[in-house]
Amino acid sequence: MEVLDAKKVIENFEDMTSNAERIQEETLKKILEQNGPAEYLKKLGLNGRTDVESFKACVPVVTHQDLEPYIQRIADGDTSPILTGKPITTISLSSGTTQGRSKFVPFNDELFETTMETFQTSYAFRDREFPIKKGKALQFNYGSKQFKTKGGLIAGTATTHIFRNSQYMDGMKAMKSPSCSPIEVIYATDYHQSLYCHLLCGLIYCDEVRFVFSSFGHSIVRAFDTFIQVWQELCTDICKGILSDRVADPSIRESMSKLLKPNPELADMIYKKCSGLINWCGLIPELFPNAKYVYGVFTGSMEPYVKKLRNYAGWLPLVCGDYGASEGWIGVNVNPKLPPESATFVVPPNSGYFEFIPLEENRAHHGHLEPEPVGLTEVKVGEEYEVVFTNFAGLYRYRLGDVVKVMGFHNSTPELKFICRRNLILTVNIDKNTEKDLQLAVEEAARCLAAEKVDVVDFTSHVDLSTEPGHYVVFWELSSDVDESLLKECCNCLDRSFNDVGYVSSRKVGNIGPLELRVVQKGTFLKILEHYLGIGGTASQFKTPRYVGPSNKAVLQILFSYALKSYLSSAFG
Repeated sequence: MEVLDAKKVIENFEDMTSNAERIQEETLKKILEQNGPAEYLKKLGLNGRTDVESFKACVPVVTHQDLEPYIQRIADGDTSPILTGKPITTISLSSGTTQGRSKFVPFNDELFETTMETFQTSYAFRDREFPIKKGKALQFNYGSKQFKTKGGLIAGTATTHIFRNSQYMDGMKAMKSPSCSPIEVIYATDYHQSLYCHLLCGLIYCDEVRFVFSSFGHSIVRAFDTFIQVWQELCTDICKGILSDRVADPSIRESMSKLLKPNPELADMIYKKCSGLINWCGLIPELFPNAKYVYGVFTGSMEPYVKKLRNYAGWLPLVCGDYGASEGWIGVNVNPKLPPESATFVVPPNSGYFEFIPLEENRAHHGHLEPEPVGLTEVKVGEEYEVVFTNFAGLYRYRLGDVVKVMGFHNSTPELKFICRRNLILTVNIDKNTEKDLQLAVEEAARCLAAEKVDVVDFTSHVDLSTEPGHYVVFWELSSDVDESLLKECCNCLDRSFNDVGYVSSRKVGNIGPLELRVVQKGTFLKILEHYLGIGGTASQFKTPRYVGPSNKAVLQILFSYALKSYLSSAFG
């Protein structure tokens, strides 16, 4: 296997980003030429035109809901050119954590190619800053079950389609990043068995591990939380060379039997290392002494896990993964030394055609009309936008719902910072609090727990409109028990920490009721993860929903069923 030429990859990326406007025009032309026969584009009167002006004049900005009837026809087996010139044969499932149900998203070879190009570019910049020798990556990757739609198309999560592609495995080897775990562990249907074996494989190859990876920071934290519970059992497996009975899947047991041999010296070394750690600080470099960094998405909804992850990572840097979605790739991290709090993502101008809608706060002069989207090279530093994306798989001028801030430019293409999901808004009256506002309020209130050395393990929210007036409900899972008076103080602090003018004024006059803090049992958020896995999701794409709407009845049922205590704020009298 030929090793990737990282220097050449960087040179190509620098050349491309220096000509972003031209590359964008060429990319749109290529998309429209490939998909010119599509019914959707013909109906809009594009008539084979591929220029930017005609595209914007004919094709409206849409949401997934607008395209859902077309995508459903494809899933049901209609092979005519509906959204693309060539038939779509694969459907991706979104994580489902935002709306409580997965969306169907078309997936094709071009999306896989842009995925691998993104991975290669990201790796090249990482390798320049943190060069690694030939070795392995401890990858907490999880594939979900693939199934057939009504029309016979292969359906599964985007990460599953990627992991199951043989070119992915070859690509990881070219980037000196083959997984420690055999494919049977990655594709296992049981998350807990898969995780246990990922940890075991990492320990078996502990001296060869060059970095630790998972798609999201939450997954890495969950993995090492689990390690703390099972490390002695893992040592026993290594010592005796016999896999624990907790792993029942025959295919996993067979694949692991080829790796697991009696090694009492290794087991003893791991036991001594773990016994000597204080609060598990520096666990990752202690176990994997040749690891250079920990890699994954640590921005957005993953930020709350960074503190705990830093404890596990010790002196190892946390390197932010790239900015993507089920629909495609939005940005590449070309500055891997930046901490998660400062991470930015450079938009690759060939991965799709990009537009940006200026946000409401910045468009007072437009009145109630939403301004026209601007092009990739037309955005302004310091401004916030919603991302509009056109890809090779039949999504045209598609609103991703992501809010980003332009932090600068890399050559002629923007560097973006992910802010939040636009549609995840807590609102009862005239208030508007985003996912980011919720996160900041939780961080502020959690400071009340610092003296007791108690952490907020995870959190989410809900708007309760069953009573008049409606009010916010915030759910916390805590690392240990806390005194009642302190939790009441936390509840009041949460209420005061929402700084939105509409919220504060509505609370003062009683148009929004007192905030409610509900403390849930330990393991409640694991139950939510297991729920999503049970409906076809994968741990590789799972993100804790920060807002649970009324339609997401199953998750609400879990939260309310496992609530231990409830507190009402007295912050506003």
